[in-house]
Amino acid sequence: MKKLLIVEDDLGLQRQLRWAYEGYQVLSATDRAGAIDALRAEEPEVVTLDLGLPPDPDGTSEGFATLAEILRLKPDTKVIVASGHGARDSALRAIAEGAWDFYQKPIDIDALGHIVARAFHVQALEAENRRLAAATGGAGLGGIITAAPEMHKVTRTIERVAGADVSVMLLGASGTGKELLARGLHAASPRAKGAFVAINCAAIPETLLESELFGHEKGAFTGAVKTTEGKIEQAQGGTLFLDEVGDIPLPLQVKLLRFLQERVIERIGGRRAIAVDTRIVCATHQNLEAMVADGRFREDLYYRLAEIVVRIPSLAERPGDAVLLARHFMAKHAKAMHSPVTGLSAEACAAIEAWGWPGNVRELENRLKRAVIMAEGKSLNPADLDLPEPEAPLPLNLKAVREAADRAAITQALARTQGNISTTAKLLGISRPTLYDLLKSYDLHA
Repeated sequence: MKKLLIVEDDLGLQRQLRWAYEGYQVLSATDRAGAIDALRAEEPEVVTLDLGLPPDPDGTSEGFATLAEILRLKPDTKVIVASGHGARDSALRAIAEGAWDFYQKPIDIDALGHIVARAFHVQALEAENRRLAAATGGAGLGGIITAAPEMHKVTRTIERVAGADVSVMLLGASGTGKELLARGLHAASPRAKGAFVAINCAAIPETLLESELFGHEKGAFTGAVKTTEGKIEQAQGGTLFLDEVGDIPLPLQVKLLRFLQERVIERIGGRRAIAVDTRIVCATHQNLEAMVADGRFREDLYYRLAEIVVRIPSLAERPGDAVLLARHFMAKHAKAMHSPVTGLSAEACAAIEAWGWPGNVRELENRLKRAVIMAEGKSLNPADLDLPEPEAPLPLNLKAVREAADRAAITQALARTQGNISTTAKLLGISRPTLYDLLKSYDLHA
């Protein structure tokens, strides 16, 4: 049965809320300690949380501390916070810190019931998405591998805008997969049969960037021995991806703006306007709004490029993805290099989850590639990845420890036997039916 935890210090209101729900196993707590005890013991999917808890019933400090601890221990929990009359700022802060929704006091039982029901529905959908992503390797739009809701939200946004003929700006740190997403957008668009042309504006000297983008006529400058199409023309009928668009110099920004407004270009040294039907997708890790304020980027160009803005989370903001990607990169490079490496140790997985990944997915792949080359055993450990041994985090509960141990042992045994069920069962000292039951229970695949 679905479990709902009510965290409310008003016992009368707590009883009222308990009576209002049918079809759920309702748990209750009056303070942070009780809420965390219930979370550890019962692992509820949804929590309703009054921010005014003792010893700060008239404030919100204890409520926010409880919210933070719930999400740290069980990040997939849907927490719905109570917002008193005139306390909308607290509700919005709670949403920003990870709460799923809020409800207004005095309580409308029917309205709150709908919010709770929707929370359970979304939690079930997300759990199923994670299960399917893990079963299929997580590959999605543009080959992006993810099981994180934060990244699924990004890919769904891109899928929705792919069919609209608008300029899209991808904002994210270096190594987060901006070009992969741009390619996925192109492939999902009506322009998929046209060319996808990419150019890194930061990698080309300013003196050459105009020629690269707009092309040149024969004799336009010394060395121009033939007429050459620029990247914009090469992407006719398709998509042009401008990476690091913030590095385009101001004089060239004017020319790019004219193209976006009129859809015509002139090659360097040319006199003829050439109509070009090209969709622009751009990306940057810079703060373009700050650059506009400083006068380093044209405001009119920014709004032409940023018709749709998609912000891409860092790898550290995608819970669970680091290990999922690590397994993918390990298998990819082990196969390419004919390496005997077949798995990641439990310590390696913990180290990967604990690392901050400042270089994002690019750093992760580089570490896995180097580890596959240098490893002496079949299972990678933190030293192979040049990562520190992580401190053992306090687990949610003993059940979680047992499940993690079972999963790690079964996964390691399957890797060692190359998926042979009989041999894996012998290694684990259990019967084949018991192994099949565990595989089904943990949604593992031989």
